[in-house]
Amino acid sequence: MSAPQPAATIGNTVDVAPGSAFNEARLLAYLAGKIAGFAGPMQVQQFEGGQSNPTFLLITPERRYVLRRKPAGVLLKSAHAVDREYRVTRALFDAGLPVAEPLMLCEDEDVIGTMFYVMRHVPGRSFWNPHMPDLTPHERAAVYDSANETLARLHLVDYAALGLGDYGRPGNYFERQISRWSRQYEASRTTDIPEMDRLAAWLPGAIPPTDDRTTIIHGDYSFHNLLIHPTEPRVAAVIDWELSTLGDPLGDLTYHMMEWFRPEGVDVRGTLKGADLATLGIPDAQSYARRYCERTGFRCDPTHPFYRAFNLFRVAAILQGIAGRARDGVQTGAHAGDIITRITPLAKAAWHAAQEAGAT
Repeated sequence: MSAPQPAATIGNTVDVAPGSAFNEARLLAYLAGKIAGFAGPMQVQQFEGGQSNPTFLLITPERRYVLRRKPAGVLLKSAHAVDREYRVTRALFDAGLPVAEPLMLCEDEDVIGTMFYVMRHVPGRSFWNPHMPDLTPHERAAVYDSANETLARLHLVDYAALGLGDYGRPGNYFERQISRWSRQYEASRTTDIPEMDRLAAWLPGAIPPTDDRTTIIHGDYSFHNLLIHPTEPRVAAVIDWELSTLGDPLGDLTYHMMEWFRPEGVDVRGTLKGADLATLGIPDAQSYARRYCERTGFRCDPTHPFYRAFNLFRVAAILQGIAGRARDGVQTGAHAGDIITRITPLAKAAWHAAQEAGAT
């Protein structure tokens, strides 16, 4: 989860924040011996946002690269696993999925202070506003369809054949996710939010029946993590695989479809709720879900209010992690304070959705 952004960005970068700085000369010398054709001089910029794993643009005379690193400081168990990101994107790139080509992983913390990996830079547009105001209705329709197709392709990948059979635990996806984010919320708790406690107690017993199918899960499949080709209305790369695992594809689909159901005021990305979708050229939720099911052959109902409650709870818990890191003095992005103020509204919206699903 990242900082506030305009409706669309094209790789916005800023000067490296003091808390994220590292020895650039040492990095240049290291990469020159690890990546074929890598040669300086090298300029380093930091991508805006990056509340979890700080991300940097490396500019050389011949090429551009992207570096993702763990933040410094004491971290929650299982969080910020850039080695997992490298592993899954390496496998998916080799399988022809639209991801940035990962080039090398460095586990030696002496190079820049934390583990990191480097990938090729993919130019593209990142849309934060699901209305995509700069596009025509035809372009919006094409972008949404490409996002739908890309998610379906991801969920149809034979993960075992890619060597990812141990990338996560199959089965009981929502149960495991609720347990995970409840624990991480507790570990990061900075204040009492009654709705979060109620949700943690209610969600495990309210999971709708599913086929309990297992696929690769991106975990944060939203338009801000889809790089759209600079001039064409199609997905050029899916980025930010930190939350990826094996699990029920409904986890990705229902999170992605929060664009249609997200309440006003709980997220800087805005919402399609109440929008004139036909005029915008954007499919309604039912049509979008139906097209996904046609592509995958899966049967599912991603519009059940349980999924809204679950996803809003999950996002609130993730943002609580940022609050916990700020409390503990671990580096966070410049807009961490703004993000933290959204935790309680998200929790309240999640509990409202839970009540729609029958919670009392």
